[in-house]
Amino acid sequence: MLNYIWASLLLVGLCAAALFGNVSGDTGVVAAILAKSKSAVMDIALPLAGLMIFWLGVMRVMEKAGLLELAARALAPIMSRLFPDVPRDHPAMSAMIMNLAANMLGLGNSATPLGLKAMTHLQELNPNKQTASNAMVTFLAMNTAAFTLVPMTAINYLNAAGVKGAHQIIMPTILATACTVVTAVVAAKLFGRLPAFAIKPEDSAPLVDPTGQPAGEADKAGHAMITPKRKFWMVALFVVFGACATLEFLPATARESVLRGTGLSQVVENARKKAAPAAKPATAATPEAAVAEAEPAWKRFMNGGSALAIPIVLVITLGVGMAKGVKVYEEFVEGAKEGFAVATRIMPFLVAMLAALAVFNSSGALLLLEHALRPVLGFIGFPVELLPMALMRPLTGSGSLGVLNDILLRPESSDLLKYTAAIMYGSTETTFYVLAVYFGSVGIRRIRHALAAGLTADVVGMAMAVIIARMLFS
Repeated sequence: MLNYIWASLLLVGLCAAALFGNVSGDTGVVAAILAKSKSAVMDIALPLAGLMIFWLGVMRVMEKAGLLELAARALAPIMSRLFPDVPRDHPAMSAMIMNLAANMLGLGNSATPLGLKAMTHLQELNPNKQTASNAMVTFLAMNTAAFTLVPMTAINYLNAAGVKGAHQIIMPTILATACTVVTAVVAAKLFGRLPAFAIKPEDSAPLVDPTGQPAGEADKAGHAMITPKRKFWMVALFVVFGACATLEFLPATARESVLRGTGLSQVVENARKKAAPAAKPATAATPEAAVAEAEPAWKRFMNGGSALAIPIVLVITLGVGMAKGVKVYEEFVEGAKEGFAVATRIMPFLVAMLAALAVFNSSGALLLLEHALRPVLGFIGFPVELLPMALMRPLTGSGSLGVLNDILLRPESSDLLKYTAAIMYGSTETTFYVLAVYFGSVGIRRIRHALAAGLTADVVGMAMAVIIARMLFS
């Protein structure tokens, strides 16, 4: 299916470019192809390589410490129903759990390496190495559904645009993404039964993964017991970190009081004077501190939770790992070695998809599609002003973010329209990008019903965003 979609985006875009005179020039399709091809490697794949190296190293330590196995056991009843083809104790279970949890917390690109690791494990179980398995399709459908607890990106842009009560989109986004996830799972299960998406005989391949091991066999690492002495130091680490991390949820004056009471503020000030004698002394109340102090409690809580999500994972991983005698540095490096190879594997898929999307967008074909759909959307009650967001969101994250900013900064946009656009942005995902990256990382060429399930979830998410926004804000 991706062959037809990719070719259609390019051919329709090139014909539209020739029609409208958008072939050459700074804004033409040729310039767009070159710019996006460069951006796919330099701005996406290479930065992603760094994230991959870091997170795959962390996951290796978590695996050796037994944390992934613990998470998989805790959620095994739910995950086993969603992924009946995946054994409960397989590493794919824990990797999928970590990825979905990272998406829920709004960790953005940090969730991608975890998802790519999950796809690698699912490929080990896949008997048809170039065809997506049912478990892969369900997992990607849930990814494109993008269940989110705190849509911080949308909230930040609402605040930047001066929209009052930006936090009010949190609950609508949770409700919309909950409906989207349910739709994604149901669509993945139902579409998988259709003959058009069935696995064909020519898709069959030996049940062997790229390492030469029979699929489904995972390394079983024995986990050492925690001695009483190590347990004491682990608990002490967690208590100290927890006490310090609590300050993230309190007003800025609380941290200043603690630092003054312990004498640390004077130590830091003296160190700064010695490091930079000519620097101006810090004032007691900077504008940034005043703004932070004026933030409402809910925003401090949300920002603190988002900021601490990754440090908490690292502290628990290293604390438990060292308590169990895991050689954390050596295991981190061993796991990180795979990161750059994965990023390199997805480069061709990224270039192919982003170049095609750039041609379709810059040629004028997207404008024609918007014009054709406006009467239909107006008839069913979908705000016509949100049509660019509905079309751009499954295609490109940066493009849909630009559309969101345009709507938020447009003087004639009503508060209802701004809230709806923000909820829509937070309750949907860049489906084409996710499919290209995740399937490309494991060499899947026949994606079966993954795109149909993902787009179905997108449509439901957009519809629920409009319905819930009207119920709450009109």
